[in-house]
Parts: sequence; C-alpha cells; structure tokens
Amino acid sequence: MQLMKVGVITFPGSNCDEDMVYTMETILGQQVERLWHKEHDLKGSELIVLPGGFSYGDYLRSGAIARFSPIMNEVVEHARKGGLVLGVCNGFQVLCEAGLLPGALLHNHNRKFICKNVYLLAQSERARITKGLDPVRPYTIPIAHAEGNYFAHADTLKSLDENDQVLFRYCDAEGHISEECNPNGSLENIAGVMNEEGNVFGMMPHPERAADSILGNTDGRDMLEALLGKVTA
Repeated sequence: MQLMKVGVITFPGSNCDEDMVYTMETILGQQVERLWHKEHDLKGSELIVLPGGFSYGDYLRSGAIARFSPIMNEVVEHARKGGLVLGVCNGFQVLCEAGLLPGALLHNHNRKFICKNVYLLAQSERARITKGLDPVRPYTIPIAHAEGNYFAHADTLKSLDENDQVLFRYCDAEGHISEECNPNGSLENIAGVMNEEGNVFGMMPHPERAADSILGNTDGRDMLEALLGKVTA
C-alpha cells in the first residue's frame, strides 16, 4: 500500500477523530498528524480527514460553525490545489457548508438520531475511494447521525449523475436500491458524493468503524485502502 501522510482534524465536539487516527495509523500503517482546528498548518499532510462528531455542538446547523475554523482556510486551499480531502459524517456536513462539496445534509426524515449498520452500493467508476470495489456487492457500514438526509437541487443531482460524482447509495442486503432501504430520506438514496475534480470526498457512513477484524466487519477498510492508493488497477 502507498504510504501517505494523513492529517486528521479535531474540532470542538469531534468524537470520531481517534477512531480515524487508530484506523489510519494502526490498521492501515499510515503516518498520521493530529491537526487542531485553530492551526494554520497542515504539516505536510497529503490526505486531510474531517472526522465525525458534533462540531461546536451542532449549534446553528451541523458543520456551519466548523466551516469557519481557522484550519478550514488551509483545507480549502489544499483542495483547490488538488489535494485529497475526506469528510465522514459531520466532516461531510462541514465540507458541504464550506462549498467544497455540492448539496446539503438535512435532518433525517423521521427527525430522530439513527445509529445502525446499513448497506451501500459503490456507484462511481472514476472515484479513487470506490476503485476496486465490487459494484454489485452490498457493503456493510455503520451510520450514526441525525442530519444525514442528502439534499441538492434537481440540476445539481443531474450534474452529479452525469459526472459520475455519486460515491455510494443506500441499498438492501441483496443490493437493491429502494425507498424502503433509505435510512434518512436522502434524495436518490445518496450516501456520499465527491467534487467534480475528484479529489474531495464526503460520506455519511463511517468506514473507520468497519475496518478492524476484531469488530467482525472490514468492509470499510476496502474503501479506505482504495483512497490511500492500495488499488492500482
């Protein structure tokens, strides 16, 4: 696997940062930098990860305050230069608020916090994070969110589909995509998207929580290994 320097950001209220650090460092053998939200230096990190949690207590709107943390200026510039960025759950929300990804994450359709395993189908043929994934195999990944309902205007959805920017869609155990297996009301069952340039990725499910064999599920490891460049064909 390609060795990559990974920067994991901690915002006030992050609670999945250490999970991501452990997965990247211990499970996947990468060099990890812990980045505090007030810093202005990415410390040479090639991949920046915005982890899950409840940044700033999700006050105002999930991700809306974290978007203005000092380090986000560096993240935006890193992305503008083609650097890799991954946002998971709250991190996905922050990236949407920052304009690095299209769309927005609304309250779940049932207005409740949802924490459970879901099934995902890899959708994009060109995304780095889906490279090598089986397009007909349902991957089991946990979700834990209250605002994971992906929304975008019709023209944006059309553009996402046309440009192959949809990373994952919620499906059932047999791989069928339907309203019944949509946990939060996301339009078109979308669970993750990337930017048009293909270097910024956001997803609501937590691949870092499905990467250690001791948990009985390593489906998320496949995604993170692809992102890190293990898959070359």
